[in-house]
Amino acid sequence: MSTVKGVVLFPGAGSSSTHSSLLAMENALSPIPVVRVDFPYRKAGKSFPDKAPILVQCVKDEVRAFAESLGVATTEIVIGGRSMGGRMCSMAITDENDPLHVAGLVLVSYPLHPPKKPDKLRIEHLPRLTTQTVCISGTRDEFGTPDELTSSFSVAPGDVQWRWIENARHELARRDDLVAEVATEWITAL
Repeated sequence: MSTVKGVVLFPGAGSSSTHSSLLAMENALSPIPVVRVDFPYRKAGKSFPDKAPILVQCVKDEVRAFAESLGVATTEIVIGGRSMGGRMCSMAITDENDPLHVAGLVLVSYPLHPPKKPDKLRIEHLPRLTTQTVCISGTRDEFGTPDELTSSFSVAPGDVQWRWIENARHELARRDDLVAEVATEWITAL
C-alpha cells in the first residue's frame, strides 16, 4: 500500500491542465487524490509562460494548499508534470531558500535543452535534487536524448530512475496510457 496521500500535476508550456496525459495519470491513480493545476499565465488566458520564479512559486503554493486541504504534509505528496511543468516542480524542490519537501517527483519529457540547442542545458539545480524521481521520456525526444538526459541527471544525489518509451518524441503522442501506467506503478510503490 502506497504511503502517498495525493498527487499534483502540472502541464507543459503549450498545454493546460486538461492535457490528455495528465487526465490519464489522474484516472490511473484513482483512488489517490489528484489535482491538475494550470500556471498563472494560462489562467489569465495568455499563451506565453511567466518567468521561472512565478512558475516555481505557483508550484509551491498549489502543492502546499493541496496538502493542507487533505490534512497531510507535503512530504506525503508526489508532484510532477510534463516538460516545463515537471521542470518547475524540480526547481521548486531544489530551491535553496525555500525548498518544497515532497514524497516523489515525476518528470514526463523533461526539457533538458531547447531543440537543436544541446549547449543550453537546464541543469543548474540538479546537483540539489535529493527527492526520489522517475523520468519518463521518449527515446527520440528532441529536447534531450537518453544519453544526454542520463548524463546530465547523474549529478543528482537522489534516486533517479528512467523509463524509456521507444521511438517516442517529446509529445509522447498516443502514449498517454503507457505514461500513466508507468507513473502509477512508480508512485504506488513509494
